[in-house]
Amino acid sequence: MKVLIINSGSSSLKFQLLDFAANVVMMQGLCERIGIDNSRIQFQRFDEERIRHNRDFVDHEDAVKAMVEVLTSPQYGVIEDLNEIKAIGHRVVHGGEQFAEPVIVSEEVKASIREAFLWGPLHNPANLLGIEVCERLMAGIPQVAVFDTAFHQTMPREAYLYALPYNLYEEHGIRRYGFHGTSHKYVSERAADICGIPLEQSRIIVCHLGNGSSLCAVKNGKSVDTTMGLTPLAGLPMGTRCGDVDPAIPAFIAGVEDCSLQEIDNMMNKRSGVLGISGISSDFRDLAAAAEKGHARAKLALDVFRYSLKKYIGAYAAVLGGVDILVFTAGIGENDDDLRRQLCDELGYLGIELDEYHNCGLRGEEKIISTKKSKVKVVVVPTNEELSIAQQTVSLLGFKDE
Repeated sequence: MKVLIINSGSSSLKFQLLDFAANVVMMQGLCERIGIDNSRIQFQRFDEERIRHNRDFVDHEDAVKAMVEVLTSPQYGVIEDLNEIKAIGHRVVHGGEQFAEPVIVSEEVKASIREAFLWGPLHNPANLLGIEVCERLMAGIPQVAVFDTAFHQTMPREAYLYALPYNLYEEHGIRRYGFHGTSHKYVSERAADICGIPLEQSRIIVCHLGNGSSLCAVKNGKSVDTTMGLTPLAGLPMGTRCGDVDPAIPAFIAGVEDCSLQEIDNMMNKRSGVLGISGISSDFRDLAAAAEKGHARAKLALDVFRYSLKKYIGAYAAVLGGVDILVFTAGIGENDDDLRRQLCDELGYLGIELDEYHNCGLRGEEKIISTKKSKVKVVVVPTNEELSIAQQTVSLLGFKDE
């Protein structure tokens, strides 16, 4: 059974075609710089070399047409006809309170995604655009929306409500929603399986650490708290996002810097985080290299990030009443063995004991990196949001393996 996964961004469209029954990625690719000069498509068949073609993409419809062409191309294609695709799963960032599960796309669902533009103004319009273009160009293929916020809809009210006038929640939906939910769901389930702990009897902290980072406290397979909030700006300091700050700071900056709220929002999202502290880069690899050469602010940025990470892990250990599994995933979590080592050393009070042999040099592989004596199992699990979206799509549609 072939399932197509679409992740439509404001100027990009990522796609992946999976043979679901065989657990094989047949093709994955990216249409980038849509509506911008020097646009192109790059794609990879199975495990073959990546191919890049310059291609003018005026809009997302052009990008989807290019994707269809390469999927069915006599030279590069992996299918002969679009009818071989049984379903299309779409990543949608914000589902508000309405969606706690994936749903089959309908006019009502699209209207709800449109309503959530209020909370996801950067992502939801692009996500919906990808759905509508696929409807036009691949009519008849069932489409499913999988929401980043859905996994976090199990959070209790005391975790998701802000201490603001209650009418702001009732009238405008101002609350903590959380993001990276598809990743947190997949990684927590894989971690429980790898560690041999029943998911329904587990306490797991997932550290999704990349240019955008979030933590999630998962109890018995359900999200009970997460670091991101109404938007993906809250929580840990990230590549360019500030994370948690005093809520009075924007008003203070507006006064001393004579900035508009839009300018401050742009600064907090695009010029803050470890980039803002270090002044040199949002890439943690650049910061590590600079810190090693004595760059004080690069080291400070890494220290601030690790401190915040340690603080949240401690808080979530309290929320869960203990920890069975600590998981690292995403670009930094999967590849930065030095960060994992430093953090686990500082979390020794939880009973964590790192196996340095298994941690050292580990990059992007599933592996338990704690010792057998460790009271908390520490594991690295590469995230696979595309596979998770495919799994949820197939499950919702009730397809059997073919």
